[in-house]
Amino acid sequence: MDEVDRSILAVLERNGRISNNELAARVGLSPSPCLRRVRQLEEAGVIRGYRAQIDPAAIGRGLRVFAGVRLMRHTRADVVAFERDVMELPEVTACHHITGNFDYLLHVEVADLPAYEEFHANQLAALPGVGTVNSFVIMKTLDNL
Repeated sequence: MDEVDRSILAVLERNGRISNNELAARVGLSPSPCLRRVRQLEEAGVIRGYRAQIDPAAIGRGLRVFAGVRLMRHTRADVVAFERDVMELPEVTACHHITGNFDYLLHVEVADLPAYEEFHANQLAALPGVGTVNSFVIMKTLDNL
């Protein structure tokens, strides 16, 4: 991977729907070599896919929460069960296995605080092996993408 590939990736990170001609112009290539490089990055798994960024509030998910989850036990069976079940919850938009005070950091999107209270009590805390959940309500996201 060279500087041209890094430039292509930087542009695509900001706008995955950019036309190949515009992408080529921005990174200083002609369209054919640019397209060839993008395809190589896709085939190598560097570019894993393209997706739309949806405004959570526009689809009734205006409250976003980071939930730090600590498991009671860390046996392989407990970890596998938690990971399997947490990924089934549509409110969980990302799940990260982390180090530090929590075992997992979840990104949760729900309609409002009562909806989160219901989700927390009846779904998240009820998952196998969950010991504690600490919730951090996102007030504002500074996003320059």
